[in-house]
Parts: sequence; structure tokens; C-alpha cells
Amino acid sequence: MNTLKTWKRQIEEIEGIRYTLVEKGISEERMNFLKDVLEFNKFNVKVTSNEDATYTILVTDLLFNPILAVYDCSLKNAKGEVISPAYWNMDTKICDSRYWVIKRKKQ
Repeated sequence: MNTLKTWKRQIEEIEGIRYTLVEKGISEERMNFLKDVLEFNKFNVKVTSNEDATYTILVTDLLFNPILAVYDCSLKNAKGEVISPAYWNMDTKICDSRYWVIKRKKQ
């Protein structure tokens, strides 16, 4: 599952407040994971439910870009470890920025 899809920020307005879209059409498990990560990193998070039983997660920081935040190593998990792309994509529970190590472990 590769969730880091686009470099372009997407802005949505809900009830007159503008938000940056983090991910749309995600499962409850994914929504809870992202909500925990973003709130730990001090972002104001807004979650909306969609008609097809999926969720949309947004933040009030209009400059936030999830791809840049992950690859810039500016997000941390609750243990204080830098979040890697594999951790963000929920491919692993280990925060290891050496992506080549994760790929070898999968094979």
C-alpha cells in the first residue's frame, strides 16, 4: 500500500475553515494511525466520514504536505523516532529511515 501519492497539496473548505487534505477514502484503522501520528506532532486534525464507510483526514496547517514531512524527517512517532516512509505507509512498525533495509527484510 503506497499512500504517499502526490506532491501537490490539496485544500478543502469545511464550514468556512480551510484544511489541507492528508488522505481521503481510508479505512478506520488507517485514519486512527494517521490521527495519532499527526496529533502527536501537534497538528490540529479534522476527521470526516464518507458515505462509503471510509474516512478523510485533514489538518488545519495549510502549508502541511505529508510527502515533504515524511521525507524531510520532520514527523516523529510516540517513541520519538523519525517516521520513515515505510512506517507512514504502514508497511512496517519499525521506524528505520534506511529504506533499503526494509526492502531486504520483505524479500
